[in-house]
Amino acid sequence: MTLPTKGRFITVEGTEGVGKSTNIDFIRELLNSANIPHIVSREPGGTPLAEEIRNVLVVPREEKMCELSELLLVFAARAQHLDQLIRPALARGEWVLCDRFTDATFAYQGGGRGLSAELIASLQTMVQGDLRPDCTLLLDAPVDVGMSRAGARGALDRFEREKLAFFEKVRAAYLAQVAAEPTRFKVVNASADLGSVQSEIAAALAAQIAAYQAAMHV
Repeated sequence: MTLPTKGRFITVEGTEGVGKSTNIDFIRELLNSANIPHIVSREPGGTPLAEEIRNVLVVPREEKMCELSELLLVFAARAQHLDQLIRPALARGEWVLCDRFTDATFAYQGGGRGLSAELIASLQTMVQGDLRPDCTLLLDAPVDVGMSRAGARGALDRFEREKLAFFEKVRAAYLAQVAAEPTRFKVVNASADLGSVQSEIAAALAAQIAAYQAAMHV
């Protein structure tokens, strides 16, 4: 099988408890059914070193992590992830399906922490160049719905322990990004039943899958 010269970069975004893990598994099944070679990863993380940085970011600790430290750690993990996993896979013609990417940084560190979008954008350019996701699925639900689901999963990490007001800012920042880039983003109503959510996801990815399959047969 001859792969197209560049794969597709698909990201899944959302606040806590919106069902990203469950629906990433569903997307993986879609890609398997379509015989599309792919890898699944997450941010922060994705490589052994990036996962170590993730651990520093998410494990609760007594010392308060300053906002700038948090931002720089996120991009340090991303630089490693891009170099070791994402760019090589895309160059091989594979799809990369990623649980969060830089949109989460604009939402969490920008919206939630209050860091400037200009600062985040400058780091984005430094670390990523012109690489951006081809399609971003935003699983959107009211914050109280998502947090009740997250709380049912067990112990909360450092981010999940934030107050509802923090996540309201995160959600607002996500929706602002959708308004700024409506072509790239596909908003999925994550508060609906699972069948409806996955129908929306399949419809959102149908054109990407069809275009990729057509390219494979050129």
